[in-house]
Amino acid sequence: MSIGILIFWMLTQVNFPRLEPSGQLAIGVFAACIFLWATEALPLMITSILALVSFPALGILETKETYALFGSDITFFILGVFILASPVLRSGLSTRIALKVLNRFGRTPEKLITAILLLTAGMSCVMSCHAVAAMFFPVVHTIRKALSLERNSRFGKALYLSLAWGSVIGGTTTLLGSGRAPLAIAILQENTAQSISFTDWALLALPTMVAMLFVGRLILRLLFKSEIQDIGVARDQLSQQTRALGKVSYREFATALLLCATIGFWITLSTEHLATISLLAVVAAFILGCAVWTEVEEDVNWGIVLMYGGSIALGLGMLKTGASAWIAEELLMLTPNSSPIVLLAAISLVALWLTEAISNAAVVALFMPPVISIAQQSGIDPRIMALFVAIPCGYAFILPMGTPATALAFSSSFLQQRDTLLAGTLLKMSAWALFIIFALTIWPLLGYEV
Repeated sequence: MSIGILIFWMLTQVNFPRLEPSGQLAIGVFAACIFLWATEALPLMITSILALVSFPALGILETKETYALFGSDITFFILGVFILASPVLRSGLSTRIALKVLNRFGRTPEKLITAILLLTAGMSCVMSCHAVAAMFFPVVHTIRKALSLERNSRFGKALYLSLAWGSVIGGTTTLLGSGRAPLAIAILQENTAQSISFTDWALLALPTMVAMLFVGRLILRLLFKSEIQDIGVARDQLSQQTRALGKVSYREFATALLLCATIGFWITLSTEHLATISLLAVVAAFILGCAVWTEVEEDVNWGIVLMYGGSIALGLGMLKTGASAWIAEELLMLTPNSSPIVLLAAISLVALWLTEAISNAAVVALFMPPVISIAQQSGIDPRIMALFVAIPCGYAFILPMGTPATALAFSSSFLQQRDTLLAGTLLKMSAWALFIIFALTIWPLLGYEV
């Protein structure tokens, strides 16, 4: 904790050119929180609360303005997801689904991890990766309970990481995976009148996705080698629980119907409406008698909601004070411009790491306008520059505030920051290297010459 305070103090004593005092204070808070999050010197949610209260306490932003930032749509999306998970678990629906997953894919622990990784990645190609993680979370939770895994279980950690990683990896592949890609294309069109088609984006991103799934599976196998050899016990237990449930009850049927409708709306409507759909589904769950408030109080991980809300507020506060724009400009000034390849690689690396601390949509909003200008000055195709920002900034595998999928995995209480620091870093850097290699070798065949 004392080191975090020292980091804040040191950054507020340095004279940063072209930066307002409020922005400098915001950078100090931001750096201190990154340290506290990474080291877990304080619980993750307490650090997020500290980030939130620091802005009005230090006079960076007004009190009303600061606390309004907590109400991000993604925060309410996560809240809605947690509440919806309660009736899915309590009605027995997740038990039936988990048994079907085990019977179809989970003959061994290794095959089960592979199945979850591939299923979530595949589904994230056609719907929001946040929604996919939300849908599979109660299923993974039920499987974990059936296996009676302790919180230090390596296999338990691998289960939740495969859920998060599959969702994130698949979400980078098409324009349907997250709001980041459509935002990047919108900014590209506004500034250059150029665009990237749905098919082109998918073909350009697909090789990296496939390779990352192999790498991710290898990392999980090496760093989280299963301590159990057989999951037959879990299958037997789930079979007994399913038989005990008997015929599908009204509550289970209504919950399944509501879940299917919610997923359908998540698929067909814009990602801007994710939170609205989740909260409307929550209201419907209570109207239909699927959800019970006393159960919701026990099942919802309120700490993760606080953590994500505080971290999003910190990122938005950085935007409002101009601190994020200043960081982006300074980082871009440091990138070499002698070689287009080196410039693109450097910009993609910055986007890759910045997305761990602020949302990938914020990274796109910050970086796209200046890098498009750099592309036009350097003779680089602006479409290439847009892709080098928008695709890598989706690879958030380390900090739970990087993406809702990782936040959901952390809500299981099975993961700690040290579990994702090494594994996530290996996957991120592998993803970056693979992305560069495929951009240089395969993209030119599709008409995108780097």
